[in-house]
Amino acid sequence: MPVRSPSMTETTTPVETPEYRYSARLANEIEAKWQDRWERDGTFWAPNPTGDLSDGFERVAGREKLYILDMFPYPSGEGLHVGHPLGYIGTDVYARYMRMRGFNVLHAMGYDSFGLPAEQFAVEHGRHPRATVDANVATMRRQLRALGLGHDPRRSIATTDVAYYRWTQWIFLQIFNSWFDDDRGRARPIAELVQEFDAGTRAPDSDANPDDRPWSELDEETRRAVVDSYRLAYLDEAIVNWCPALGTVLANEEVTT
Repeated sequence: MPVRSPSMTETTTPVETPEYRYSARLANEIEAKWQDRWERDGTFWAPNPTGDLSDGFERVAGREKLYILDMFPYPSGEGLHVGHPLGYIGTDVYARYMRMRGFNVLHAMGYDSFGLPAEQFAVEHGRHPRATVDANVATMRRQLRALGLGHDPRRSIATTDVAYYRWTQWIFLQIFNSWFDDDRGRARPIAELVQEFDAGTRAPDSDANPDDRPWSELDEETRRAVVDSYRLAYLDEAIVNWCPALGTVLANEEVTT
């Protein structure tokens, strides 16, 4: 015969929900509280010896320095994906461990927005690249903060920031216009190399001059190839993976069949 289930009046007092049950809501409250405090107290700030970011330097002046930089996420998407915290959390654990060991840790973060993927994202959504980059960066910053990562937010940059990329352009030109002198053990201006070739005090020793001809016998095209082979940032011709949609070169790992 069927078994009758006991009614509420026949059972013991129902189990009450604990007043401080750990739930998603409570977890968010606790995490937000500490994230607000870290931001307010500058917990993860790494002060400079002087200048605008020098506040609190005396506290860490004698500590050994450690610089940690994560791979920048691309703001060509509307937010982070699960692979981002997979790497960032590991880096953050290491940074916190080194702080506990007494190191003065500078853990920085930025956004790699200077590229055709960000431009393509803007084209697909019918918006100006600056607007889409700014909106996506703002979203990623909120997500990184919610993860509780220990970056110094004052040093956060996007590679499309004019104050940043003017120096990337500057340093590239310094490298492109320099060559490494093994005899002196330092980089020198490329113009000085050309002067030595012209004066005959240095032979154009380069794969671009396989016959070891003197500089005076080289035509203009060969001379340019010789000089380019000495540059710290060099020019080369090679087969590449061209993406017609993005109008740029893809790495081998990005190519699917």
